[in-house]
Amino acid sequence: MKINRRTHLEIRLQNTLFSLLFLVITGLTAWLSTRYTAQFDWTYGNRHSLSEASKTVLNQLQGPLRITVYARENPQQRQRIKEQIERYSRHKQDLTLEFVNPDVQPDKVREIGITIDGELLLDYQGRNEKVAEPTESALTNALQRLASGQERRIVFIQGHGERSPQGQADHDLGQFGAELERKGLLISTVNLATNPTLPDNISVLVLAGPHAKLLPGELGVIQDYLRKGGNFWWLSDPGEQTALAPLAEQLGIKFLPGTVVDASTRLFGLSDPGLALVAEYPPHPVTANFATMTLFPAAVALEKPAGGDFEAEPLLSTLSRSWTETGPIEGKIQFDAGRGERAGPLDIGYALTRPKPSGQKTATDQPGADKPAEQRILVIGDGDFLANNYLGSAGNIDLGMNMVQWLGQNDAFINVPIKPSPDRKLDLSPLAQGLIALGFLILLPLILIGTGTAIWFQRRRR
Repeated sequence: MKINRRTHLEIRLQNTLFSLLFLVITGLTAWLSTRYTAQFDWTYGNRHSLSEASKTVLNQLQGPLRITVYARENPQQRQRIKEQIERYSRHKQDLTLEFVNPDVQPDKVREIGITIDGELLLDYQGRNEKVAEPTESALTNALQRLASGQERRIVFIQGHGERSPQGQADHDLGQFGAELERKGLLISTVNLATNPTLPDNISVLVLAGPHAKLLPGELGVIQDYLRKGGNFWWLSDPGEQTALAPLAEQLGIKFLPGTVVDASTRLFGLSDPGLALVAEYPPHPVTANFATMTLFPAAVALEKPAGGDFEAEPLLSTLSRSWTETGPIEGKIQFDAGRGERAGPLDIGYALTRPKPSGQKTATDQPGADKPAEQRILVIGDGDFLANNYLGSAGNIDLGMNMVQWLGQNDAFINVPIKPSPDRKLDLSPLAQGLIALGFLILLPLILIGTGTAIWFQRRRR
């Protein structure tokens, strides 16, 4: 075809128009990509997508969710957390993520209770949850607790020298009470001498180490509450059990004389032998996936004789080198079976459960629940482990929060299925590994060298 001046001009106009249209289409595509996203997960078992259980929980969150990650300037760690949170943000547009270096804000980190580099703080409608490891299971279960929104009231008995949930003394529970309120729980106190009637909306009733003897009428109010199926948390201390013998008898719990001691705590840099260590935990919802050592100062040992209305499970047990010291804890102490002392391991915490009496309902009963209502009670032989002076020791605060969640019937964990990945691992026998090494390290290089040499000789002959 003969190209004249007019044809050449038409071709140039066509090329220019094509370039302009191409740039416009490219710009529109880039703009649309900022407004709409499309992602496809073709991995086996959809390993990079949220499970249906997690999506269901996200649909329950009606309002903005804020996630703050307290992590140091570690690009690999921050990127790993960001990728995990992005899976949630794809299904919840009002989710915001923020990274904070804990070294820059040490006072705020201590106030919130952040103890692990990379710990996450989830805020939703004034309630918050902390997540130590950003796995889907941990994040989804924390979101489920935030989404429940059910009012849970923790009532502490006062008027007999008990540990106060608002007190700031070393033996009080002020810091723990503040942490409960940050979780969205309602904290209140009741003096049974002035108000002998307990409210109906109690989730958990707490008796934390009374120093004075309860009046018979006050003790009767607690026993009546237990008979009706109320959840109860008894933080006991050595020396108070005689005055509360009717309560212990009703629960079927026996307190051993003496104080639990462990003289080998000096190996851990602890000078007080009256500090009991708990390092292993039974398979119970309170201690599920809990592997942090906890510290119990001045604990009393418990035992549950056979029989009674409650099903009892030991929850906390000391190390085998501990014992119950019946004498003064001073100077050099040693185990003396002749004085009735009991050698470890010793149980210092029991979880008691039973079906609630028919027709009785409390604030923790879930409407439409599949399983029958259950009464839950915890008897712990030490109240100091949650006191202001010891709350930050080891995993004490996390254990205390787990106890409250279990007592308040808020321990229903979402079963996030494990996504299989059979294509990530290849098992080869030693013979197969040897043949592969021989082929790639020796035979393949020899073939390449021989082929190159043959081509070189063939070209030389030309």
